[in-house]
Amino acid sequence: MSNHIDLDKLTASERYKLLTALVIPRPIAWVTTVSSEGITNAAPYSFFNVFGQDPAIIILGLEHKADGTAKDTENNINTLNEFVVNLVSSDILEKMVQTAAAYAPGESEPDILGLSLTSSKKVKPPRLTNAPVSIECERMMSLSLSRERSILIGRAVGVFSKDGLINAETLHVDWENNYPIARLFADRYAEIGSIKRLSIPTPDQTQPNED
Repeated sequence: MSNHIDLDKLTASERYKLLTALVIPRPIAWVTTVSSEGITNAAPYSFFNVFGQDPAIIILGLEHKADGTAKDTENNINTLNEFVVNLVSSDILEKMVQTAAAYAPGESEPDILGLSLTSSKKVKPPRLTNAPVSIECERMMSLSLSRERSILIGRAVGVFSKDGLINAETLHVDWENNYPIARLFADRYAEIGSIKRLSIPTPDQTQPNED
């Protein structure tokens, strides 16, 4: 037996509640941007992923305010065309959640919460010093499909990582079982625990399923 739900018959908030509880886990982009006045903003987004390598594509789903206008992150990116995606480790999870609070426009979450910032190399917005990985990005284009959200497409141009995470010569990545935190739904987050390694087989190595 299976159940079918017609998404076209649900409200937008109902679709959000359902889909974000089903499509899990999702990576978290803790995005730092800078306003034209030089104010640094930090905000988390879990509609995020990497979507290609040539060019290196980063996609963000940027939620709007209730009246349909853009929030600080989107305004800053559209103004300066640059942003940094910081990944979230368990030791900075609570600070990340605090930056999701409804601060007034123009307020700096790093200043309010005492988040350490370090200058980036190829873009103007700083990175979060304690993030295990920070990805410098340049804005490519935006898609506005509704008043609720826009989709930002950016090009990744540089990566900072904590010492020992990336071998610069081989590009081998070793997380040492301290993987980034994943978003589930509502107020739930997950740490990656059990890892299973499975190589993609050749067609002659595959076996049919047995009922």
